[in-house]
Amino acid sequence: MAASAPVRTALVGFGYAGRTFHAPLIAACPELHLEAVVSRQAEAWPQARAAASLDEVLADPAIELIVLATPNALHAAQAEAALKAGKAVVVDKPFTLTADEARRLAALADERGLLLSVFHNRRWDADFLTLKALIAEDRLGPVIRLESCFNRWRPQVRDRWREGDGPGAGLWYDLGPHLIDQALCLFGRPLGVACDLAILRPGGRGVDYAHAVLRYADKRIILHADMVTPAPDARFAVHGARAGWSKQGLDVQEDQLKAGLRPGAAGWGVDPRPGVVVDGATGAREVVTGPPGDYPAYYAAVARALRDGASNPVPPSEAVAVMEVLEAGLLSAERRAEVAL
Repeated sequence: MAASAPVRTALVGFGYAGRTFHAPLIAACPELHLEAVVSRQAEAWPQARAAASLDEVLADPAIELIVLATPNALHAAQAEAALKAGKAVVVDKPFTLTADEARRLAALADERGLLLSVFHNRRWDADFLTLKALIAEDRLGPVIRLESCFNRWRPQVRDRWREGDGPGAGLWYDLGPHLIDQALCLFGRPLGVACDLAILRPGGRGVDYAHAVLRYADKRIILHADMVTPAPDARFAVHGARAGWSKQGLDVQEDQLKAGLRPGAAGWGVDPRPGVVVDGATGAREVVTGPPGDYPAYYAAVARALRDGASNPVPPSEAVAVMEVLEAGLLSAERRAEVAL
């Protein structure tokens, strides 16, 4: 196959993640071709052929890349099967259910010389890109405390696996990986994790409240997510030695994708509510408009890694690190005490 040919890709799973994120983002990447979709829906994505099972696409020699957008408990076994079939693999977050599973998959991919990547798309949120730039430019001074919140108002429990009590369900597995990954991108591995997980909604079966404190030698990083916040606008509050930065509102790309907007459309990823830098000495406030969000950058980087040998945008080692913190949070909540890393 010519080096310039698009990477022939199969998407496994067409629930919320597959339908909202993966299919449109793969389709928007000219270096990828969405060849097949494995789904119980006969024509989940009309531009791709319907496949009956994972085994069917694994047996197809034309398929180079398998994207897993299946329930969390299936990730490890399906990724292992795909790697053993000689396919490159993208796994939706969370990578696996346990850090041991994650480490085994990373070792298998390395042994087989295959790309294995995890879809930590919120590295390309507009607000996170802005925060990275502010820290890189030393606009705030050394960060002392960062609060990162991802709250929702969903008082009614829905009948779906993500809100159930099965393996990999609940908010810590759903939003925890996003919050943890962003923290590790900025500051690296913490010294310890203290985490409180709870079910606060009447009739709830899965964790719907998560509050974690990552301890570093010189800072504290607070991660919070819940489904019981009527005013869920707070997103970031970052306090540095010279200035602070606060941000209201979530990145818009998920809502744009749900509304049918496609990457490249006018206004794609543009933050309608830029954050504000506050000078600690003078109190002066400055609205800082950063770059637009860029979820398409993830799959473009995957394609370059496969075709040109470029860097994996989210290598397994980084996804393993997220799983280690997530697992430490589970243990901390069970013990009601900090867990050292």
